[in-house]
Amino acid sequence: MSSIETVEEVLEKLDLRLPEPAKPVASYIPSVRTGNLVFISGQGPIEDGGYKYIGKVGSDLTLEEGYDAARHVALNCLSVLKQEIGDLKKVKRIVKLLAWVNSAPGFNQQPKVINGASDLLQAVFGENGRHARSAVAANELPFDIPVEIEMVVEVE
Repeated sequence: MSSIETVEEVLEKLDLRLPEPAKPVASYIPSVRTGNLVFISGQGPIEDGGYKYIGKVGSDLTLEEGYDAARHVALNCLSVLKQEIGDLKKVKRIVKLLAWVNSAPGFNQQPKVINGASDLLQAVFGENGRHARSAVAANELPFDIPVEIEMVVEVE
């Protein structure tokens, strides 16, 4: 991302847009800011009030669909972040992702699925989008979503 481009302009070049932030589905808030860190609660592949993807990666969904689901979840994380800080130009660095993949028995490509989120964040924020990360298998996720991601971001 050049210094004159907004995150939204970079996303537009990638033929993507920030969705409306999803409403919490339980007793939590979407984000918490403490000092210069923002913690984004676990997000799923919600689009237009519904789930873009449902099921286990490796049986119901292909690796490529899982990658796209993770990419979509990263967009939802950015949407929540924007709601918290007002302008994504305030992002100094994506610090960490914690990601779960609803995995079919024997599926062991969770890092490749979560690359969908990591690749998007690096495309948008460049070197400042590189982050620490965990990609973990889950035998179930809420509402049978294929990917859930939490994000920690350093902001101005």
